[in-house]
Amino acid sequence: MPSAPHFLRPQTRPEIERPRLDLSGPILAHALETLVVGTEEQGGIEQWIDALKLKSRMFQQALEPFLDGARTSELPLDSFAGLCAFMASVRRRVGPFLEQPAYGRMVEAIAALLEGAKNTTGTDARLAAFCERFPQDRKHRWVRDLAAEILHNVDPERYPLMCRWVWDRKANTGVIREIWFDDQVDNITIDVPDGYGTYLVLREELSQYLTDNGVFRDVPWYVDLLCAKIYADYIAAQGGVYLRADFSAPGDPMEHTRRLLGLDGVRAGTGRTRLKAISGEAYVIEDSHSVEDKKLLD
Repeated sequence: MPSAPHFLRPQTRPEIERPRLDLSGPILAHALETLVVGTEEQGGIEQWIDALKLKSRMFQQALEPFLDGARTSELPLDSFAGLCAFMASVRRRVGPFLEQPAYGRMVEAIAALLEGAKNTTGTDARLAAFCERFPQDRKHRWVRDLAAEILHNVDPERYPLMCRWVWDRKANTGVIREIWFDDQVDNITIDVPDGYGTYLVLREELSQYLTDNGVFRDVPWYVDLLCAKIYADYIAAQGGVYLRADFSAPGDPMEHTRRLLGLDGVRAGTGRTRLKAISGEAYVIEDSHSVEDKKLLD
């Protein structure tokens, strides 16, 4: 009997690799406790959650027209520069791409990244394709963080936070290493891929942990805060050696957490950002957000 035509055969989507993660309960408990204590001194954890939501809304307002190849509008340079201010590892290095013709190529790369974004099975391929549009050297490792921030903030339900500080398999560093359950973690290489499935499993595990500890609302944002606090504690313990150019000595226990999440991107009440053009001039966010909103992000 002849086989059915190709278009009539059942189509199967590629499976997302979902590795097993062995996470340490005591380390998570300590991180959650210090997160709550640290944020209480600075307006409370809900204010931090509101700041993350506002950051996400800014990304959505600028980039949702690009979702699934719709491209219903252009991406003004000022809008993109404003977003870069809230990505710590991006804003120090993106300057050369804020000038034409490099900026035009950046917009095309972003459009391709967001095309088909509602189908998460192609996430790793789209991330790889995005990075391949840029030089493949150490100076451009921030490109991966840019792509990860865009996906997460435009569609936080589908895309967990996938920055290198969450997990970098090649460097064997990140949040996963800091909460890995193994007495010899400092002497081993964790064999976990840094694909979409890994970050998805991590968020699921941390979401369950938070729910078990009484967090029932805004869980994805709590996960982001918890991850940032975990890695911020590692940076503090290392004396700021890792990403020294991005993180100076903190004046408070939440400073590294704030910078990892990009919440220090704008100076309250001024609109002046920490992003600088090649000329050295700081970009200024237009008055599209209230002073109170800007305070949330500082």
